[in-house]
Amino acid sequence: GDALKKFYLENYEETKKTYKFVKLCIVDADEVKKDAVCFVEREQFLKKQMNYTPISFDEVFSREFLVYFISGIAGIGKTCLLRKCLLDWSNGLIWKNVEFLFYFECRRLNQYQNISNINELLNIFYPNILNDFNIYNHSMMFVIDGLDEFQYLNELINNNSQCQIPIVKVLLDIQKYKSLIAGRINAISQYENILSECNNKLTVQIMGFDENGINCYIEKNVGKETKETLKNIFKESPIAKAMASVPFYLSSMCTIIAESNHRESFFLTMSDLYASIFVYFLKKHINKNNAPVYKMLQEENNKQFVFNVCKTAYHLFIENKVTFSRREIQNIVNSFDEVENELSGFIEKIETDLGCYYQFVHLTIMEFCVSVYAYNYLTCKEIMVNEKLRNCLPMICGLLNKDENSFLKFLADIRI
Repeated sequence: GDALKKFYLENYEETKKTYKFVKLCIVDADEVKKDAVCFVEREQFLKKQMNYTPISFDEVFSREFLVYFISGIAGIGKTCLLRKCLLDWSNGLIWKNVEFLFYFECRRLNQYQNISNINELLNIFYPNILNDFNIYNHSMMFVIDGLDEFQYLNELINNNSQCQIPIVKVLLDIQKYKSLIAGRINAISQYENILSECNNKLTVQIMGFDENGINCYIEKNVGKETKETLKNIFKESPIAKAMASVPFYLSSMCTIIAESNHRESFFLTMSDLYASIFVYFLKKHINKNNAPVYKMLQEENNKQFVFNVCKTAYHLFIENKVTFSRREIQNIVNSFDEVENELSGFIEKIETDLGCYYQFVHLTIMEFCVSVYAYNYLTCKEIMVNEKLRNCLPMICGLLNKDENSFLKFLADIRI
């Protein structure tokens, strides 16, 4: 286990620095469930987030359970929390009876659907750390990140013994071991149901930053002028202040405002924020002449670029693919070889020992691109009947807002 601990300490050192000031609010998920039978995830979260009794990190992980479930909306800090767990285990602070703690991202598991057993899984993902590892000789625990991104989630939840997908059988076998499963609220809720007979479990939900956490993050990460702009925005817009409790959103706000020439940057709605993030990436990667946004998006080649990004996101999202190969992108965008460098702002290339794969820089960005494509190219009926677009509905509806002071007006008209 020493080699594994060294691996985590070397690879996730940045998480240690981040967690010094990232104080995420963790609450009892059962308390949250009492509020609604059905989640409209983002909307309910923003309204209810501060009404729960927080649980400290130490309180959650000092107790021993067979299964830990951690849920939260996109960008709330689930992955950061899991990596904090890896570091604490490596330093002997939690799960002291666990000899080997293995971390897997579901978006990467999607690439290995033919893995047939746990030993094979471990030897593929940790080839330089484990030599002839046998799972029956050690106490182990598994950490599974991004359950909602698992391509075969429905098959896993249905727990169908007839399922012929090897990686699904492997994840079902992992249920026999101590584990921590993290993902979006609906995915974790569904998965928890198939383990309803397990009494030795803990379910918590991450609610993001509290007010002190927001202030601490801003204090550590931005300059004086940006701080003042953010304070004014939060004072005038309760919605913006609520959005700031989500680490990914707050980080995006800080970056956009710090690098903007327009200090009146404002985020009236989540859709406004998504549009601002989208345009920020565009300006960084294709706006070589530093032209105003309206001029940039009048150029046909730039509209074609936006179309390609959104079309790629849509087709892969509908196929439930959050990681994908070069060939899969080329099947959607014929000119991918020519625009790959420009796409890097939205799509990142991940190198592994077994080759490379691609993914959007954040699932929320992918969903917004999906929403832009759906708004521009699908009918209302096609959108409503497509179950896979359910998470995107708030963003699609947000594109109806064509306020003159919002970037949304440009993205609501990208038909070519």
